[in-house]
Amino acid sequence: MASPTSTNPAHAHFESFLQAQLCQDVLSSFQELCGALGLEPGGGLPQYHKIKDQLNYWSAKSLWTKLDKRAGQPVYQQGRACTSTKCLVVGAGPCGLRVAVELALLGARVVLVEKRTKFSRHNVLHLWPFTIHDLRALGAKKFYGRFCTGTLDHISIRQLQLLLLKVALLLGVEIHWGVTFTGLQPPPRKGSGWHAQLQPNPPAQLANYEFDVLISAAGGKFVPEGFKVREMRGKLAIGITANF
Repeated sequence: MASPTSTNPAHAHFESFLQAQLCQDVLSSFQELCGALGLEPGGGLPQYHKIKDQLNYWSAKSLWTKLDKRAGQPVYQQGRACTSTKCLVVGAGPCGLRVAVELALLGARVVLVEKRTKFSRHNVLHLWPFTIHDLRALGAKKFYGRFCTGTLDHISIRQLQLLLLKVALLLGVEIHWGVTFTGLQPPPRKGSGWHAQLQPNPPAQLANYEFDVLISAAGGKFVPEGFKVREMRGKLAIGITANF
């Protein structure tokens, strides 16, 4: 019996996207998937609906069901809660990617910049029950089959980043790698948005991007100029670190 991916290149690209375990492989397979479907990555929530409508593939149906159920929650207002909002997220760690996913579900236009070009953090995190529930609702099991299997409630930061990256891409988040955020440029005139100072030499589309909301998710040591830090202490937590 022929493989179900053999008759449609988009199916093969989707399978490669699901299975990719390196950041660059995720990006290239998603670019190929969009190319096969005649789409441009980074098109916001409408891009997700176009991918879903065109990729009528058995392997994707369970994922669409998960994402549709999540996107259908009343708080998102069918993806229209923040359609006039443009956001810039700095940092592609778990927090930056998760907030990008949430903003995309709300209907905002989301651009994310990350100075690194790969995921290399192997620290192992213990996941609290509500976090497991949240990630399962985003289709984590589809991207990482071993996610919370049996009594296992741990995941490496790298693996968590990979599955959130895949969700963010599907939901139309525009992601730029190897780009460092260095500061903000105030709106030049009334009614216009903010610009980011970026290095090195960002593409014109990114350099000219105007946004209303800045999310700094580049770590506690990174504080954009003009912002104050307010530290909130929580309870002690147990951490496990395993570097390979």
